[in-house]
Amino acid sequence: RVIEDDEAMTTQDAADLLNVSRPHLVKLLDTGTIHQLPKVGRHRRVARANVLKYKRTRDAQRESALRELAALSQQHGLGY
Repeated sequence: RVIEDDEAMTTQDAADLLNVSRPHLVKLLDTGTIHQLPKVGRHRRVARANVLKYKRTRDAQRESALRELAALSQQHGLGY
């Protein structure tokens, strides 16, 4: 199946993609960390492109922090 980046996702689908809880995803939407689409009735929708952009940024930050921790452990001879 071909999936478009601008495809609208439910909050549960987006949370599953990010491997976070739905309430955590809703907090990310409420704070504007991830931009949401206009609601459909009472239901929130998120563009897949916005979720993937957030995921790439989050993963890059995690990778950077991991490299920094590895460098510090090498610097202090912790053997990791």
